[in-house]
Amino acid sequence: MTTHGEPATGLGTPLVGPETPIADADRDQADSTLRHPPAGDPADTADRVSPAGDAGTDLGWALTRLRAAIDVTAYPLALPGADEARQLGSALRAQLADYLLPRLARLDAPLLVVVGGSTGAGKSTLVNSLVQARVSSVGVLRPTTRSPVLVCSPLDSAWFRQGELLPGLTRTTTPREQPDTLHLVTAPALPAGLAFLDAPDIDSVVDANRALAAQLLAAADLWLFVTTAARYADAVPWELLHTARLRGTAIALVLDRVPPAAAAEVTTHLAEMLAEHQLGAAPLFVLPETVVDGQGLLPGRLTEPLRSWFGRLAADSDARAAVIRQTLDGAVAALGPAVESLATAADQQANAAQALDERVRSGYRAARRSVEEALRDGRLLRGEVLARWQEFVGTGELFRTLEARVGQLRDRIVAAVTGRPAPNTQLRSAIESQLVTLLRESAATAAEQTAAAWQTHPAGAALLTPELSRPGDDLPERAERLVRDWQRSVLELVRAQGGDKRFVARSAAYAVNATGLAVMIAVFASTAFIPTGLEVAAAGGSTVAAQKVLEAIFGDQATRTLATRARAELLGMVDRLFDEEAARYLARTATAGVDASHGDQLREAARLVDAARVDAAETAGAEAR
Repeated sequence: MTTHGEPATGLGTPLVGPETPIADADRDQADSTLRHPPAGDPADTADRVSPAGDAGTDLGWALTRLRAAIDVTAYPLALPGADEARQLGSALRAQLADYLLPRLARLDAPLLVVVGGSTGAGKSTLVNSLVQARVSSVGVLRPTTRSPVLVCSPLDSAWFRQGELLPGLTRTTTPREQPDTLHLVTAPALPAGLAFLDAPDIDSVVDANRALAAQLLAAADLWLFVTTAARYADAVPWELLHTARLRGTAIALVLDRVPPAAAAEVTTHLAEMLAEHQLGAAPLFVLPETVVDGQGLLPGRLTEPLRSWFGRLAADSDARAAVIRQTLDGAVAALGPAVESLATAADQQANAAQALDERVRSGYRAARRSVEEALRDGRLLRGEVLARWQEFVGTGELFRTLEARVGQLRDRIVAAVTGRPAPNTQLRSAIESQLVTLLRESAATAAEQTAAAWQTHPAGAALLTPELSRPGDDLPERAERLVRDWQRSVLELVRAQGGDKRFVARSAAYAVNATGLAVMIAVFASTAFIPTGLEVAAAGGSTVAAQKVLEAIFGDQATRTLATRARAELLGMVDRLFDEEAARYLARTATAGVDASHGDQLREAARLVDAARVDAAETAGAEAR
């Protein structure tokens, strides 16, 4: 059984009310963008529409735009701070949907007091005592309050049934175990214009309860924080109190179960802590240890100061409006720094995605350079290609005397058109094999190096999969197809370039093929088609041979054009092949859904909210004068 004692004296000063109206400075700090609700019986608050005017409408539009910007911004990459950004974004979305937008649309709706605190602080008992009915369950098992309980006057029930406030919670008129429900209860003893929401424990052992408690506190017009003499210094409540202060939420505190002998010491220490946390102006009510009555309610004489304070607040529409404006304005003002944190996190996501993509492109640019260097330095003219070229064109002795016997070599090739077979098939296969091997090795190196580069980045390591560290499974087939397509394109170049040459005009397919092979050999040398000493030594003079064959057929300039075009065509195909390989990596970052514009969109949306808030304040100030 819960016990209480006699109240301490001199405590429980009302926050607002006829005797102690809110200070002018506080009113100036409050959201003067919103007009006072019309005078009248508070019983009809559920049916009135807020006359917020253009200023309120502009602010509502800006907040709606901000919510849309927050909705589309994700933080999918595994970066430091990404989890915090996701949690903050979720909290801001909830606050906009649960409180800011519905409250801005209906400033005259009943003032919502969220009763929150630590496990076992006596929140439900206090709510029951304030409304003089057992509306919220109490007990020794924790957590007791599993789903939140909202208590209001029967005259205000329509507003809360509509679901504009806390729209994500399902309304119910019976107690439920699910934390995503809102149990609505009416209490005739509670005056219209005021409602209490008994929230789950802020330090509940159930994660869903703690998350819901934080969500409900963000939807409060006024937070009534309940703690005990034994737990008032706990860290978790002070973290939430700090957050509430930063948001500008109106706060009142109840220090419960205070032993009479320790009342002065505990109250003084708590007051000092409040002052240290810049909460010294928050009203503090002290409830001593006592025994509850047969209905589980606190003695009326102990709760009378608190009930009277809330009664005056309910009866004074201006006082309620001041509290609502203070909390609403504070919550809107607090959006700026929070959204900037989200924008910074979004920028970090975009920068990380860009850095990962650049590592991919860098890896495959290096692969492309390795292919280009292999075409330039003559390494492809070694081995099988060289042997087959020598067989195809002539003997080694012929290479040594080729420059003086170009005409004879030309006649020899032309004679071959008459039908004498030559080993061009072996040469073509050797060229194909050499190029395919080069492409496969370059692609494998690029995949390994890119995977290693990603592994050193936190976001890249999370996106990396084993198959990315090696080329695509179908790369060999694609590389072979690339080389065959290139060889065909070279033959088309020869055919087009030599269309007016008697040599090609007379040619059968053999002549075109033979000349095309010479072009391919020529491509395996420097771009300027002037072999270096290294190339000549490595290829045994084969590059010079190819050059002389082509010059004998087409002329010097045409030969350069053929080699240059064939080389460019090959490198273009290589680029496309490596682009396809790089796309496997780039698809990982693209699928993550990082948008480089989201940070700027958030900042612009926050700027519009701030501008609307300032404009509305100026408008309201002018109207007040």
